Amino acid sequence: MSKSKTELLDEVDLVLNPQKGVDLRYLFYILLCISFVCVVLFPKIYIQQQIYFKSRDISKLKGEYDTLKEENRLINASVESIKFKNQILDTMF
Repeated sequence: MSKSKTELLDEVDLVLNPQKGVDLRYLFYILLCISFVCVVLFPKIYIQQQIYFKSRDISKLKGEYDTLKEENRLINASVESIKFKNQILDTMF
């Protein structure tokens, strides 16, 4: 009698709580979604990374440009000073 009761309870349990397994179609759908997300997000991440590296290079070059511009200004001032001294010395002799 207990065997039939357990069988009956097992059948009722199957009806009330059906077992859902993962079939091949569901797995394929999940893999397709993951690949779609990767295809959409990879270019965005790649482009953002390239923009970051380029802007870092540009910032470095801008710093070097500003330094060279300041050096050029100082050299021009030195050249003007030397020219002025040469003009004064030429007029003295």
